[in-house]
Amino acid sequence: MDIGLVRPIDINDEMQQAYLDYAMSVIVSRALPDSRDGLKPVHRRILYAMHAMNMGPESSYKKSARIVGEVLGKYHPHGDMAVYESMARMAQDFSMRYPLIDGQGNYGSIDGDSPAAMRYTEARMALPASLMLEDLEKDTVIFKDNFDGTLQEPGVLPAAFPNLLVNGVTGIAVGMSTSIPPHNLGEIVDALDYMLKNWKAMDKITVDELTQFVQGPDFPTGGVIIEDKRRTGLKSAYGVGRGKIRVRAKAIVEEMSRGRHRIVITEIPYMTKKVTVLERIAKLVRDEELEGIADLRDESDRQGMRIVIELMKSAQPEEVLEALYKRTTLENTFSIIMLALVDDEPKLLSLKGALLVYLEHRLAIIKSRSQHDLKKAQAREHILEGITVALDNLDAVIEIIRNSRSAQTARNNLMREFSLTEIQAQAILDMPLRRLAGLERKKIEEEYKQIKKLIKNLASLIKSPKKMREIIGLSLQEIKERFSDPRRTQIAMVEGGVDAAPMQLTQLTPSENVWVMINRDGLVARTPGDDPPRPSGWDVPNWMVRVNTRDTLYLVSENGEAAAIPAHTVPEAEKPSLGTHFSKLSPFNGDVQLGSVFGVPPKDNRDESWHVLTVTEKSMLKKSEISELPGPSAQLFTLVKVNEKDKVVSIRLSDGKKDIFLATSQGKAIRFNEEDVRPMGLVAAGVNGMKLDQSDRIIGMEMLPKKGELFFLTATGRAKRVEQDDFPIQGRYGKGVIAWKLPEGDELAGMTAGKGTMRVTIHLKEFAPKSARLDDAPLQTRVAQKGKDVVEMRDDDRVTLLTVPWEMIRPISEK
Repeated sequence: MDIGLVRPIDINDEMQQAYLDYAMSVIVSRALPDSRDGLKPVHRRILYAMHAMNMGPESSYKKSARIVGEVLGKYHPHGDMAVYESMARMAQDFSMRYPLIDGQGNYGSIDGDSPAAMRYTEARMALPASLMLEDLEKDTVIFKDNFDGTLQEPGVLPAAFPNLLVNGVTGIAVGMSTSIPPHNLGEIVDALDYMLKNWKAMDKITVDELTQFVQGPDFPTGGVIIEDKRRTGLKSAYGVGRGKIRVRAKAIVEEMSRGRHRIVITEIPYMTKKVTVLERIAKLVRDEELEGIADLRDESDRQGMRIVIELMKSAQPEEVLEALYKRTTLENTFSIIMLALVDDEPKLLSLKGALLVYLEHRLAIIKSRSQHDLKKAQAREHILEGITVALDNLDAVIEIIRNSRSAQTARNNLMREFSLTEIQAQAILDMPLRRLAGLERKKIEEEYKQIKKLIKNLASLIKSPKKMREIIGLSLQEIKERFSDPRRTQIAMVEGGVDAAPMQLTQLTPSENVWVMINRDGLVARTPGDDPPRPSGWDVPNWMVRVNTRDTLYLVSENGEAAAIPAHTVPEAEKPSLGTHFSKLSPFNGDVQLGSVFGVPPKDNRDESWHVLTVTEKSMLKKSEISELPGPSAQLFTLVKVNEKDKVVSIRLSDGKKDIFLATSQGKAIRFNEEDVRPMGLVAAGVNGMKLDQSDRIIGMEMLPKKGELFFLTATGRAKRVEQDDFPIQGRYGKGVIAWKLPEGDELAGMTAGKGTMRVTIHLKEFAPKSARLDDAPLQTRVAQKGKDVVEMRDDDRVTLLTVPWEMIRPISEK
């Protein structure tokens, strides 16, 4: 029995109930995300508060302290640092695959640095966040009271952006935790689109079908996922919601001088602090637990991460790298636990389950939005019906209003005379006189027609789940086009466990033939395919060479300095203007003028007896053994010493058994055997290839014999082809023979050799480049002077450059 205000209770029952209430409060209100929008309450409240403050992507930045204060005072009665840290994480591009907050100021770093105080930083919503809140005011979601019942806040966001899987989430609740990794937006959209198109067969869709689109997690920090084909953690994670994967840093081995090497780390596993990696490596070396390391440096900058580990001459890079993976956080385990709230209850989701929950949410949003728009359209239609009646009986309406003693009387008289509702009658009274003009009346009639059409479409949409799925599919495709980007995290499928995984990034790179393009602005990009790309307009490359993604690409400046970079690091794009400046991929600065570009296979897959031949404008010819070329490096090297007022104009590869063909601007040419030029070291200047007149210069070099004919192009746009056998083999450093006797004021602008079907790009001084086939030019003899105009030009324009798609003869080893 109760005695006064004291009530006896069972302590065991009370503790159980209190703990359960606390646990559920943490699970539902703090630690776990909603499966529909992928947000925890604090993140949802931050975005909603920014939305209420009109802080969209186009607005000005506002102080973070102001945003945090708004969230604390209205929606989230907790500590200010809890809110600020949550907001900062949404702004970190190393934490979120597609950040939801556009931050300005110091929001922390991958080194583990904390964000600056909230009074210093500023923020606004990023574009993906605006999509999360789209249609929020159209009765699409249920609002609930805030903590003190004075305001309303959304229980979930409409989430046009598939945030749960795209950005992932981690959280520790009471007795359970969640760890959903981020994914690539394009892959998630493709999987959602597949489910939408196979909606009626949803029960038959398997995990294997979905993983054709979703390859695996795509971490913002990149890295490599190592998966054993026999025991795949990804399949378990996507099938039942739990699994473990191994994530490894991306590393490449660069050559240094005197046979030494260095290991360069460019990407580290997700949620790993760079400073922790550096401290761990330094401690292992200091305690003599890791041998072979001579120096450790952090060369990271705005262009990206670069941890440099210089090795001793006796150290084996593969062995050191293996030890680093085993003994540091350069390799670790990521546990996937796809736990989220479904109908306010924690549920372990498979990949299919997570995608299906999102699609069902979007279907509900589209339906609610359509119903809201329909009600709004019907209300407007009702008013327009009344206005239309008034316009059709304008004189009578004016007479009724004029003879009425008050507005209320006029409204009642209009309702009685024309069978109008109160809303329609009031709309007529509120209508300004300018709406009586002829054009205004037509606008009203047109609006009435459009509203009726809209009502019909919305009513049809609400009754058709298929149409709603189509709308979702179109919306997702638009989002993909706007925000999708290439994968950052590679997935290496191996047999025999993690120990069998490749060590270096180059070993993980898929072998693919690509075309590397560099335009006049120095922007470089690559595009896959066997056939040369055909850019048009001004967006055409100055250099175009076909290589393999595992090759080393050599960029050579006009002064003979060269940089070696892995070909796979060149960004993929359809045209050069969408690429990256070569100075961001190499040690060159942005002011350097390129002279040529070429690629060679890896050392273990090439014939070392091949040679690199370079020629300058002043006819200095240089032949170097391909074995002397360094591998990818952060340092420049000298490929050829170029004299003052001279520059590199052409580079070719040869097996040592070809003839060298040089052509000059004055129409002369020489052909001699490659054996006439002895190999020299990289720093040598070379030998004279041809005797030139004082005003003459070399404009091109080819290695003969080659399939097809020699193609010559003049500065005035005339061209001709000549059989290779028309040019006799002579000795090196001769005056050569006449290739084309040109009139005064004209000169050769370009030369190449190839089949008639080969296409080349002709660059002009004033107008956009033109494309032409070699067989557009007639096949003539050396003595023929006329040629043919292969490009339309104005009299004051000139040909400046000839771009040839160089399908490099690859010095592949026969081993």
